[in-house]
Amino acid sequence: MTEPINQTETPKEQRNFIRVTKKIAAIFVILLLIGLGAMLYVGAQAGHWAYANFLHWKNKNAGSFIFNPAQKIKDLFRAPQKTAPAAAPAQTVRVVSEESAVIDVVKKASPAVVSVIASEEVPKLEQCFEDYNSGLPPQLRDFFNFDFRVPGLCQRGTEIQRVGAASGFIASADGYILTNKHVVENDRAEYTVVLNDEKNFGKKVKALVVARDPANDIAVLKINLSGLPELDFGDSDKLQVGQTAIAIGYSLGQFENTVSKGVVSGLLRSITAAGSRAGAERLRGLIQTDAAINPGNSGGPLLDIGGNVIGMNVAVADAQSIGFAIPINAVKKVYDEVRTTGKISAAKQPFLGVRYVPVNEELKKNYKLSYDYGMLLVKGKDVSEPAVAPGSPADQAGLKEGDIILEAGGKKLDERNLLGDVIAERKIGDDISLLVFSGGQTRDIKVKLGEK
Repeated sequence: MTEPINQTETPKEQRNFIRVTKKIAAIFVILLLIGLGAMLYVGAQAGHWAYANFLHWKNKNAGSFIFNPAQKIKDLFRAPQKTAPAAAPAQTVRVVSEESAVIDVVKKASPAVVSVIASEEVPKLEQCFEDYNSGLPPQLRDFFNFDFRVPGLCQRGTEIQRVGAASGFIASADGYILTNKHVVENDRAEYTVVLNDEKNFGKKVKALVVARDPANDIAVLKINLSGLPELDFGDSDKLQVGQTAIAIGYSLGQFENTVSKGVVSGLLRSITAAGSRAGAERLRGLIQTDAAINPGNSGGPLLDIGGNVIGMNVAVADAQSIGFAIPINAVKKVYDEVRTTGKISAAKQPFLGVRYVPVNEELKKNYKLSYDYGMLLVKGKDVSEPAVAPGSPADQAGLKEGDIILEAGGKKLDERNLLGDVIAERKIGDDISLLVFSGGQTRDIKVKLGEK
């Protein structure tokens, strides 16, 4: 008899399948829970980051407002870092550009820069025709009886004409004005100042020439007005090559208060300036600048970036971007003397009595000299131009043609430091020590400066 089958007994293969399935399900649930936990953590971090960025944006200090999940996940596996202490709030620094500084200088200085116009009474000429027969003797007029007239110019009285135009600047509120001597050197001319400040814009005022410096190209004018804008003097002894220079003047005698900007491109320059009614003039110790200086700028101010006058524009070289100005310290010395005494006493100048040329490497090579610096005493082309003036302090001290003055007053002499500049700083009667190379030897001599 066959035994009945037990319905509750599970075959062995089925039991094994059920156990494996349960294990897989458990692992899946565990992984699911881990994944859900990670998602919740990342979500919380993203929410915190979004809220923080929202606050930054709200306070107008927002950076990028873009959530980067990949970067956040990477950050989860990084080692925790110590939070750096919050930096102290930076102090506000006001940066002023050179452009705005120049604009401020021009606004400040332009009202005190003036145009100086020279006018002179000149013949008034008109075209006329001269009768050719009028010059013949009476007995010949009938013989040459024909209408023949020669055109020409005839004077019909006189008229006042503008004969010059340049610049100047106001040095004091009571009407003292500084300019170049060559601007007002014509004694027959009348001078008019055209003002540029807001109160007197375009006003023309007659100017009196108070003083002309015989040694330098400086003049002092005076107008009968008060309450005028004035410029501040700087210190030209502290100038450095490369610093900003601003020129203002009546450019070309047509364009009032034209502004140009550049740098101080050289110091202690010496030039021979032409164009003066008195002929060529030797100017020393000048400021060189690449700020555009044109005819008509003469007498105008050269300013630093602070708006202080550092020089008086005086000449332009026959080349591009090279102009010259008289250092303001030299101008101020003349101005102060005029304000104190009403005149310039510089007519009497200290005098040594030598002619010289600066020695350089080329001169040393060509003439086989022992030094490449100093002042070589030489005579001129004319017999009236000896190397050492007879009876002069130099002559009395034993200097002679061919000597080289190496130092004067303890200063080494060369192309930048001329003997004349050192002498000009002294007074008549001062003793000055000279180091001289003469006859193959150097010797120290002391000379008392005379009067030129």
